[in-house]
Amino acid sequence: MGFKKWTLSAEQLRADPRYNSLLAAKFVNCMMWRGKKTVSQRIFYDALEQIAAKVKDVPPIEVFETAVNNCKPRIQIRSRRVGGSNYQVPMPVSGRRAQALAIRWILEAARAKKGRPMAQRLASELLDAYQNQGAAVTTKENVHRMADANKAFAHFAF
Repeated sequence: MGFKKWTLSAEQLRADPRYNSLLAAKFVNCMMWRGKKTVSQRIFYDALEQIAAKVKDVPPIEVFETAVNNCKPRIQIRSRRVGGSNYQVPMPVSGRRAQALAIRWILEAARAKKGRPMAQRLASELLDAYQNQGAAVTTKENVHRMADANKAFAHFAF
């Protein structure tokens, strides 16, 4: 009998009440600390309202979805032990993991900015990611750069 990690699948996750988006619901759940979902939702909705005030021609939920898509990595580095040596092997990323990494990187970048309320920090990071800038996009580019530098070891991906 193997160990199965419990995760929320798409059919278990309820869509976001305001925008009817599964991605927004997943983002709110990932942002939540200590089970305080209403606090997380308020921060998320305030951030989207600030985005709506700054970007007039695009709905804020589309800005959010584009920002997450801009942060998704296509390839990642995995450590492989082959013949007594460790190699950093580039491997393709599944869609689910790419989404999880993008959400994690956006939240880490927003939490790293200090001195302002979280809704403002999240709004600025989402706007930066929407424009292919910011710390989360930089993290994605660094991962791609590392994978490109180690593509000589791609034949170890099995």
